[in-house]
Amino acid sequence: MATFYTGSICLSDIPKDKITEAKNGKKYLNLTLWVNDTADQYGNIGSIQVSQTKEQRDAQEKKQYIGNFKTPTAQAAPAQAATEDSGLPF
Repeated sequence: MATFYTGSICLSDIPKDKITEAKNGKKYLNLTLWVNDTADQYGNIGSIQVSQTKEQRDAQEKKQYIGNFKTPTAQAAPAQAATEDSGLPF
C-alpha cells in the first residue's frame, strides 16, 4: 500500500557542490530519507538529508539535514511563496 507524506526542504542549506548535472542537462541532488518509529513534537515522522558517500559514512562525517516530512492532516498549512531570490541555479 502506498503512503503519502508532505514535507519541505530548506533550499538555502543545499550544498551547491553536491548538485550534479546529468547528460540531459538536468540538475540532481541525491537524498537520504529516514522514517522514524514515532513523530517528533512537531508531528514530523522523518527527516531528509543530503546523501553521503561510503567514505563519508566510514569517516562518520556529520550529516547535513535539509528538511522534514510528516503524514498530511485534514488542515494542512498553506504553502508560503518565496519572496527573495535564493541564488540557487533552479
